[in-house]
Amino acid sequence: MEPPKKSGPPRRPRPGGPKRQGTSSSSAVAGEKRPLRPARKPPGPVRPANPHPARATANAKGTTEPQRIAKLLARAGVASRREIERMIAEGRIARDGVAVETPATLLTSLHGVTVDGVAVAAPPPARLFLFHKPTGCLTTERDPAGRPTIYDRLPAGLPRLMPIGRLDMNTEGLLLLTTDGGFKRQMELPATGVPRTYRARAFGEVSQQQLEDLFDGLEIDGVRYGQIEANLERRTGRNQWIEMTLTEGKNREVRRVLEHLGLQVNRLIRTAYGPFALADLATGAVEEVRQHDLIQFRKSLKGVQA
Repeated sequence: MEPPKKSGPPRRPRPGGPKRQGTSSSSAVAGEKRPLRPARKPPGPVRPANPHPARATANAKGTTEPQRIAKLLARAGVASRREIERMIAEGRIARDGVAVETPATLLTSLHGVTVDGVAVAAPPPARLFLFHKPTGCLTTERDPAGRPTIYDRLPAGLPRLMPIGRLDMNTEGLLLLTTDGGFKRQMELPATGVPRTYRARAFGEVSQQQLEDLFDGLEIDGVRYGQIEANLERRTGRNQWIEMTLTEGKNREVRRVLEHLGLQVNRLIRTAYGPFALADLATGAVEEVRQHDLIQFRKSLKGVQA
């Protein structure tokens, strides 16, 4: 297959240097063979992340600052903050044998804290997994309507994992899963600036210039969307394949922006999140990131506290 031909005027130069090379999956779209490219590196200055996310932070004087118990337990990977709030309401979490009454309880450590009578162990190093999410499942732990979730599709034998961000039910592709609540929160903060790359197949007509204009951001129904790097890859009839990279990750951002341009999205695939790429990971498969690579990536993140 010949490489996709790009239409429209040449892309405007990025401020501060040349455009970074993008990432696409060679197997994300059935029947397509596209060369693999390295994923985008997160922008911003290099500052080390907190190496002990489940511990309270220390101030400049070296003293420990108390934090909410729900935050500490989430960082330790016990459960999400919302689930911890439910567990506290059910009386399942105690400190020194006394039930904790509010998730706002301030602690400097998890010493003496138990969940269902079991002491909370010191958190192991954070782990990160790549999951090729299929369509037709929700990115949530449970659904009141009984619809399938990602946890119904994950292989057995994995540790307790939390999704970093979300993909809606009809979006497929790369979903990051972690054991560390603090890392999850840091990755999801817009200020951290971790890029997400998508490939969208959309019905309708759009020009390269319209896509270039997204670089300046836009406002839709009172919601401001920041800088988006978009490129028209190729056309197939009235379907367009568009690659988009963004850093905010607002709810249904790609779909809403393309709908604003008069397009109807009929397939959406996330191909990369930061330096982690979908590549040839099979649908429904899980792959763990090497600990060395995870440590290096966390050191590269902007210094944003979760």
